[in-house]
Amino acid sequence: MDIDKEELKKKLDAEAYHVTQEKGTEAPFSGKYVNHNEQGMYNCKVCGQTLFASDAKLDSSKGPVGLQGWPSFDQALPGAVEYQDDNSMGMHRTEIVCSRCKAHLGHVFDDESEKTGKHFCLNSCALDFDKK
Repeated sequence: MDIDKEELKKKLDAEAYHVTQEKGTEAPFSGKYVNHNEQGMYNCKVCGQTLFASDAKLDSSKGPVGLQGWPSFDQALPGAVEYQDDNSMGMHRTEIVCSRCKAHLGHVFDDESEKTGKHFCLNSCALDFDKK
């Protein structure tokens, strides 16, 4: 999916553009979906693709240190995200991007305390929400 960057700059606020297109990260505990507990679906802010179900949402105030403060999930919907190696910031991580538009969403980490063994940390500004 080709995205016109100039049109996207008009559609998204500066933080959402920086995060989704320039691989930025919002400050922990600052996003609108950190303590969000409504039932529904979380979608890509850029293209609208459905990414995560509210049933997979984790308590963002719990979990390993360093993973707290962002909307978190234990699994993505099948085929909704792609995984890319990220060696930025002097460490190796696994970046997650929208499989349709390739927008940066966050990172996924191994987490034995979760039933799926995974902990997806997302940026609120990369998401929209559709209530059930």
